[in-house]
Amino acid sequence: MSDETPICSAKGCRADAVWVLAWNNPKIHTPERRKTWLACEEHREHLSQFLGVRGFLKDVVTLREWHASEEAQPPAG
Repeated sequence: MSDETPICSAKGCRADAVWVLAWNNPKIHTPERRKTWLACEEHREHLSQFLGVRGFLKDVVTLREWHASEEAQPPAG
């Protein structure tokens, strides 16, 4: 993992990310696939609404929770 602080995915935003928005587009992704956008406090609701109205949003968790769940997963292979 990089030492760089993750930044918000909102266009033009350079704020530190606090949230992970997990999503998928059912027209092109398998049901278990999760893409992610990162969000700062200011843009979490806007990005969630953008994904939600399209039916793409699957989960919103803190960056800390996301990293903890990734570490708990067994290695793929």
